[in-house]
Amino acid sequence: MIKKKYVIIGAGLSGLTTAYMLQKHGETDFLILESRDRSGGRIYTEKGIDYGATWFHNHHENVNALLDELEVNKFYQYSKGKSVLVYNTMAPAHYFENDPNSPSAYRIAGGSTAMIDKLISKIGNDKIQLNTTVTEINNREATVEVVAEKETYVAQKVVVTIPPRIATRIDFTSEELPKSVRKSMKDTHTWMSNAIKVGLTFKTPFWRNKNLSGTLIGQVGVVTDLYDHSDVADKTFSLMGFVNEGMRDVTAEERKQRILEHLQKYLGEEVLDYISYQEKDWSKDKNTSCNKIKSIYMSPRYGNPDFAKTYFNRKLIFSGAETSPVHGGYMDGAIYSGLLTAKKMID
Repeated sequence: MIKKKYVIIGAGLSGLTTAYMLQKHGETDFLILESRDRSGGRIYTEKGIDYGATWFHNHHENVNALLDELEVNKFYQYSKGKSVLVYNTMAPAHYFENDPNSPSAYRIAGGSTAMIDKLISKIGNDKIQLNTTVTEINNREATVEVVAEKETYVAQKVVVTIPPRIATRIDFTSEELPKSVRKSMKDTHTWMSNAIKVGLTFKTPFWRNKNLSGTLIGQVGVVTDLYDHSDVADKTFSLMGFVNEGMRDVTAEERKQRILEHLQKYLGEEVLDYISYQEKDWSKDKNTSCNKIKSIYMSPRYGNPDFAKTYFNRKLIFSGAETSPVHGGYMDGAIYSGLLTAKKMID
């Protein structure tokens, strides 16, 4: 049995933000339990390509403030040149240019994982225990018991930062957690749970040489949207975007072929001269999705009031992007909930 003042379940952006704030306030007796073999949750960068959380804007004040504090740079999403709108696969594509007076979204220099890495460097790797899946959370008289597959932890306060729907797999002390809360957990859509992302790297940004922005918006077709995903220094060049969910029903080989054919048609045959091709289907990630996934075509509602309350006599707190009443589902919401949770834990 391991005793800690605080136990944080989930080493995603929200959990790491809470840990960072605890440490800033002199609270060092905490441990983060993470079921994956890596930290970051749905922030995942591979070969410079963000397959999870990617963009933010000026109004996402919490992201901007945290990046400034951590001294992690940001840069504008590349958008110069003509973009492609595919509204009918039988008709010619429509080309348009973005308003130069309208600011582009931001990306994080070095990929979104750069923010995660910086948070971990402040917190310390020894505060994070990977490959640890929590199975039970039990209310005790003055503590909370957290049971994992190989160890039991006892804490004064526990925060659950994993997506509410994934957290339903944890067996909570049933008589202590209201049925309404468990229903809210089950009914809360998990951001990215139904997404398929694709990333390709190239020797040169051939699209830019054609005065194309790399942006492709597909109202129909196998790719719903695609963007220039080159690095801030323009040393590596890539395209990244979302794949139509219907492509989940075909083989990986057929999906790749159809994606490449689609991009070749609208961006040029240079697409076939890629260095690397990679996909990330978040529905296959057991820590993000579940057996029954539901596509959401409108922005889901986040920040259920049930998650603003504390349970187990103020010893159990829910946090994370889906629980945030401010920019729920975004990185900004994850950070906001992490900051708010740190205050609840210290008070």
